[in-house]
Amino acid sequence: MTSALLSEALAPLRANPDRTAILLDIDGTLAPIVEHAADARVPEPTRALLTEVARRYAVVACVSGRRASEARAMVAIGTISYLGSHGAELLRAGWTEAKIDPSIEEWARRIHDFAREADTADLRRWRVRIEDKGPIVAFHWRGAPDEDAARSVVDALAARAKEAGLHTHWGRKVLEVRPPVRFDKGAGITTFLAEFELQNVLYAGDDVTDVDAFRAIAKLAEDGRISRAVRIGVKSDETPPEVEGESDHTVQGTAGVSELLVALLGEG
Repeated sequence: MTSALLSEALAPLRANPDRTAILLDIDGTLAPIVEHAADARVPEPTRALLTEVARRYAVVACVSGRRASEARAMVAIGTISYLGSHGAELLRAGWTEAKIDPSIEEWARRIHDFAREADTADLRRWRVRIEDKGPIVAFHWRGAPDEDAARSVVDALAARAKEAGLHTHWGRKVLEVRPPVRFDKGAGITTFLAEFELQNVLYAGDDVTDVDAFRAIAKLAEDGRISRAVRIGVKSDETPPEVEGESDHTVQGTAGVSELLVALLGEG
């Protein structure tokens, strides 16, 4: 997408920032994808741009598969809200602790029990990493010495999770084991935005979990709750085809997201 087209698409949002929400995924969108999730960082120039966007627009939030508290620590901007665990957690600007959906919280113990049982010597031998996401546990095999073998081990874990009555969700070289309760970024965003009077909502993301967010803001526009939904797909060599298929516009990688933030500030 050229700078001119991007600027044109964002013009209605820039013209009415007091009635506009800017929602952004973190990993692969604000922060480059890295081999180990714990090493991911939002570059300081991007963080500075996002801080300025937060000053200008009515609602700014980051929406992540990470825990909300971890997302806030990673982005390091306290004046915006964070939807963590794919929308299951909400950490509003100024809050000290995130709130979790009670129906999901009931399943957290079983998810953690599953993670403890899965943390075997065999799993560690194949360098499959376990990430605690609150009500979700993630199994990463990116960067394993033998990614195919590690994926086979994770496939077996997915089968065990289903047998235990848990839900599974696949991302880019990651399996998430979730409670058998519907929640996703789209549902979290819809609930989060309900209290605001908005005309425009922009969402930017790069993975299959972001497609739910794209569809949710499109539904808000379809139902007349907002006037305009702008869906920005963030492209990379690993971008799932669903992301481009559900996007209104695309940008190239995290560098393209920085250009997006510049354009939102009217400087592009």
